[in-house]
Amino acid sequence: MKNKQLSFAMLMAGMSLGTAWAIRGQFGHEYGAAWAGAIGSLSILVIAQRTDWYAKVFAATLAGALGWGLTGLASYGIVVGYGRGTEFVNVYYGLMMLFVIGGLYGYIGGGLFGLALADSALKPVKWHELIVEMTVGAVLFYFFMIEEFDWRMTPPRSEMWAACFGAAVALTWYLVRHQQTSALRVAVFSGLGGGFGFAFGNTLQVLGGLTGIKFNFWNVMEYSLGFFGGLGMAYGTLTSHWEQSNPHQPKAKTWFPLLMVLLLIPYIVWQQSFDLERLQGIFKQIDVAPDSPVLVGVQWVSIGLIAALTAAGWRRFYRQKPDPLTHTARETYVLFLAHWGVYVVFSLLITGAFMSGYRIEQYLYLVNWVMVALLIGKVQPAFTPKPLAPQKWAGNFGIVLVFFAVLALLLINSHDELKGAHKRFGAPPPVGKNK
Repeated sequence: MKNKQLSFAMLMAGMSLGTAWAIRGQFGHEYGAAWAGAIGSLSILVIAQRTDWYAKVFAATLAGALGWGLTGLASYGIVVGYGRGTEFVNVYYGLMMLFVIGGLYGYIGGGLFGLALADSALKPVKWHELIVEMTVGAVLFYFFMIEEFDWRMTPPRSEMWAACFGAAVALTWYLVRHQQTSALRVAVFSGLGGGFGFAFGNTLQVLGGLTGIKFNFWNVMEYSLGFFGGLGMAYGTLTSHWEQSNPHQPKAKTWFPLLMVLLLIPYIVWQQSFDLERLQGIFKQIDVAPDSPVLVGVQWVSIGLIAALTAAGWRRFYRQKPDPLTHTARETYVLFLAHWGVYVVFSLLITGAFMSGYRIEQYLYLVNWVMVALLIGKVQPAFTPKPLAPQKWAGNFGIVLVFFAVLALLLINSHDELKGAHKRFGAPPPVGKNK
């Protein structure tokens, strides 16, 4: 019974983060990834049903958001193109590097989320110390790996993956040094899920494109990254031991993460995505005139949603609450659906899917949202702590290497060289660098 409940809980988290990550494809970069990471983190807080975690719902959500958003700095467009080639070495390399990039998304996101859950009066997290260490790690690894040793993953594109890798190494050292084994477990399984999901999703994207079906198979790859990352994040959380923490939080610790989650991250996504020029280019595809009032309406509706979300959250979760704060399961559930729902509506607005059916995948987001809304409350959380077992990692990594080799063989024997294919090996050296 416990295994069934664990699988069901993982499925809910996978669908939540998978859908949010697919939506993130419309917005991209760090802040779109951060919003998706926040949704995935909230889904696990709803699933876990721990009253002591409700009190720090915004702090844990912000930690997960920043962690998942950080690797948004990494460029992966060319790496995805390696999978469209016909040479085993290039395709296999592409899949493995997507495993690294997707793994960094999940590892840092899961690690910071796990740290926020583990933060307690008996074992407080020294966030200022961690931030400094991760920043220094990012700078040092980027300098030595890229500038000194020239270990480039995706020339001539940005190599910020190396900075993210350095931040992940520093995070690991912090987790080990402070014996945060539960957070480390979440990081490992979240990273494994994100890495596997990205590489496997690239395979699905290439094979799906060969079918000739008119569908956004790039979106399938994005969903795969989030889905498997959510599975790993939920598994790591529900199979770890967590000390009980204070079910109350002082207001002084809540207002900043609340505003970051509900206002700042959504606002930056809006500011970077809903400019008039971009909307004109998108809506041109559905024959909307550049001077149409629809475009201005999209801008006002989207910013209005952020204002409404922030005002309602501030009123319900802060102003009307006594000090110290505590929250309920119902409030966390409503926050999760509202925060995710606004992201779904953002996607419908920016693609014009609210007035045209040319982007059919957009309606699948609504289907996922409704399904999770109806089913997530039926999860009966079953925490089944298991050892970290690092001795098994080498064997499991070997299985991953073999599996990706099989996928690479499948891809190179399924098509000739496709449009958008790239070569990392056997190609002329790139001219210049595009940072």
